Order: sequence, then C-alpha cells, then structure tokens
Amino acid sequence: MDIDFGTGFTIITGETGAGKSIVLGALSLILGERADAKSLRNSDKKTIVEATLDISNYQLKSIFEESDIDYDEQECILRRELSPNGRSRAFINDSPVSLALLRDIATRLVDIHSQHSNMLLSSPHFQLDIIDSLALNSILKDRYNSEYRDYKSTEEKLNRLDEELSNARAEEDYMRFQLEQLQSIHLKKDEDVMLEAEQNKLSNITEIKQNLWEAEHLLSDEPVSIIDNLKNAASRLVSVEQMLPELQGLAQRAEASLIELKDIAATISSSQETLQFDPAQLQQIDDRLNEIYSLLRKHQVQSVNELLDIQHSFEAKLNALTNSDTELQQLRDLLEQRRNKAISTAKELSHTRKDAAIKFEKSLADMAAKLGLSNLQFKVAFNETELSPTGQDAVEFRMAFNKKQTLMPVKDTASGGEISRVMLCIKAIVAQHVKLPTIIFDEVDTGVSGDTASRMGEMMGDISKNIQVIAITHLPQVAAHGQHHLKVYKTDSIDSTVTHMVALNDEQRILEIARMLSGKNVDEAAIENAKSLVKQNQ
Repeated sequence: MDIDFGTGFTIITGETGAGKSIVLGALSLILGERADAKSLRNSDKKTIVEATLDISNYQLKSIFEESDIDYDEQECILRRELSPNGRSRAFINDSPVSLALLRDIATRLVDIHSQHSNMLLSSPHFQLDIIDSLALNSILKDRYNSEYRDYKSTEEKLNRLDEELSNARAEEDYMRFQLEQLQSIHLKKDEDVMLEAEQNKLSNITEIKQNLWEAEHLLSDEPVSIIDNLKNAASRLVSVEQMLPELQGLAQRAEASLIELKDIAATISSSQETLQFDPAQLQQIDDRLNEIYSLLRKHQVQSVNELLDIQHSFEAKLNALTNSDTELQQLRDLLEQRRNKAISTAKELSHTRKDAAIKFEKSLADMAAKLGLSNLQFKVAFNETELSPTGQDAVEFRMAFNKKQTLMPVKDTASGGEISRVMLCIKAIVAQHVKLPTIIFDEVDTGVSGDTASRMGEMMGDISKNIQVIAITHLPQVAAHGQHHLKVYKTDSIDSTVTHMVALNDEQRILEIARMLSGKNVDEAAIENAKSLVKQNQ
C-alpha cells in the first residue's frame, strides 16, 4: 500500500473490521512502537514500512547532527524493517539508528491521538507542558534549565566537599600522627638507594681492598707489570713505524693507552688509601635503613620517594582542612547566589504560566460549550513547590461537567467521551499558538453525534489550517469537514482477505458519506443528504 495523506484535513473511513487499525499499526512502527511479528501477513518475507515527512517547519538540524545522521531541511525518511526471524531494524534517511532515536524524532513529527491518549490529560507533566506551550515559554524554560543545572551542580559539589572534609576530620588525628612520624626522621629523596650502596661498600670493604691491591700490582709492580710492558711495546713501535709507514700511529695509540693505565693505577692507589672500615658508621647506616624499612612495611610501599609522596599527601589534606571553612563558605555563597537566580527565573515562569492559565480557562470553556459541554467549569490550580527541573509550579487541571458540581481533578470527574472532547479543544487551542506535529485522531468522536459531531469536525478542520490533521471516524458529520477522503475496505479471495485504502473523488466521497448516514442501503435521499452535509461544511 502506498498512501499520500495530503495537506490540511484528511478523513479516513471504513466499516468496522475493514482494516483501519492495520494502517495505524504500520504508523506506530514508524513511531518506534514494539514490533509484533503476528501482525505480518507473510512471516517468511521481510516487511518494510516507510514514511516520508515534510520537516521544513521543524527545527531538527541539531538532533540530526548530534546523532550523525544526514540532514535534509525539506524532508525526512523514516523506515522500519521486520525480518522473518523477528528482528527489527530502524533507519532515518537511510542511516541505521536505535529504536529510541527513531521514537524521539518521529514523535516530534506525528502524534496519534486516541481514546487511550486521553489518559495523558491526567498527567501533571502533560498539563504543565500545555500551559508552557500557551505561554510561549520555550526561551524562558531554556534559561531556567541552565540556571537550575548550575544550581544543582554546585549543590552536588558542596555536598561532595562536605562529605570529603567530614571523612578527613574523622581521620585528622591519625593523619597528624602519621605525618609527624614521617617528618621526624627527615627523609631525603633517594636516601634509601644511597644508604644501601654505602652499606654494601662498608660490608664488603676487605674484599674490595684486596681486589684493588691485586689490580694495582698487575698494573705497576715489578718485575713484570702491564705498564712497563706497554712502555716497552710503545718504544719498539716507534722504531717499526719508520720502516713500515702503514703502521703509522700505533705507537701513539699505545702511548695514549699507557697514559690511561697510569691514571687508572693512580686512582686505584688513591682509593685504597681512603678506604677505611668504620664499624660505627656501618652501624649507623644499618640503624637508619631499619628505620626506613619499618616505615616502608607500615605504609606498604617500596621506596623512600613513595614515603615522601605519602608525607606530602598528608600535608596537603591537613592544609585543606585548615582552609576548609573558607572554601565551604565560598561554595555556600555561590550555591545561594545560583539558587536565588533560579528562583527568580522560576517566578518569571510562574507569572507567565498563571497569565496563560487565565486565558486558557476561558478559551477552553468557550470552545467546549460548542461541543455540548456547556456546563463545563475548568480551573488550573497552582501549588508552589521546591525548585525542580520544571520550576516551582505544580499544576492540576480541575473540572466539573455539571452545574453546582465541585471542581475535581480530571481523572475523578469525566467520562471517556467528555475527555475526548476536552482533549480536542486543548489541541485546537494549542495549535493556534505553537507548531504541533501531524495529529492523527483515532475515533476521538466516539460517543457523540449530531450537531456536536459536526462541531468536532469543524474544530479539527480549524486545527488543520496550521498543521496536517488525519481523522479516523465513523461519523458523517465529521467526515463532511475533510479536504481529502480515504476509504479503507477489504476484499476476499479463495484463500485470503486483503485490506485496501483508496483516495475518493468528489462523487465517491458523497456515496461514502451517504453510506455512513444510511447504512448499506444508500438511496437518493441519503445521497442528497450527504451532498447537503458536505456543502454546508466546506
């Protein structure tokens, strides 16, 4: 099935069971509703539902860019695919997306309003959204939301700091004891490494001196020493170089090595003189290292440098405690400042909402009277609350549908038919102020007839001057107001039943409305009645 709903007001009619719910089911898939494989005619084939929507009047560019989806300022294509294995995939402009993102974008563009949707009218959040829409509070709400986030983030920071300082104060005595213990031994960077090297030298001094003496003996002592032998070799190389030019430079290299060896021998000799075994010094080093090792084990670290890090950490935490009162007070002052700023904007919001509510109460009562609810009493009650993401207002729609009846919350007062008419009035009022999505009314005229039905159709027609409206109806009085008329019907073959939807021309439309007026037996009187009904409502 390929359907063009057209602009303005489109009517969908058909006998009960013809398949109007199948069309709504397909649209629901586009809106991100749960897919049910049982509704598919052929479960062995992939099923595709695709909708092309005009988005030129909607500000959606930022959502598309944030979600990395190709953006066309004129149209958006939504697609849902159901595979034979039961899996579902969603696409926006041919880009695969999550079902949540499909739902987020689609519900900004299409609103299916049914008897079930009337429960929304009891929702405080929905009620506040209506008032904000009528008050044109979009910019003011954005400002408040920013201020409220600043306030809450400061509050969280203050609470976090307060908790950290409380924990630190509980450990303050213990930290001071640990810090004093670390400070008392005056640790120096890399001290453990240097002490261990000195300890190793003193502990092995006899072996060190023995090896140095032997090295010096090999280099310098008579009768045969490396230095003397190298000196003789250099002398002979001088003579050879005069006869073998290709060996030029060897004598010089030998003499350079001789100078290096003499320096090594002198350094060894000097080192032997300075090396002295000092038992007292070794004991001091051992004691110092034992003290350091004890602290390493206690703090479960491997080096003096890590101990110094712990020491600095204790110092920083204790310094923070010393300065904590100042920091806490600064945060408290900032919190109070941001709270007052948010409260000021919340009061602005509240003022605009109350002004809009007064106008809304009158408009709704006047409009509802045209739909047979002449005794409707309606009041928007405001209660001040603590700061919240929506401000400081809790609103409640209170109604009474009969004279001298006490106004009560919506959920406690109205029948389904009454709520349908009230919701239609609300949609009509809101549509005069803000750009709504396409609205699909699914038999919201159930329970009404005659002049009231005609007025409901008129109201839907008024809404369609601003947005696209699609109404599924059984009432000829509503159908007569449509600009386009689609009929749903089904045909039977030997082994199957198929639902169809067709656009009716003017003549077919008259016949369909006549059928709705008289039933299956459409006579000339019904046709004339249908013509008259269409003529007076166009």
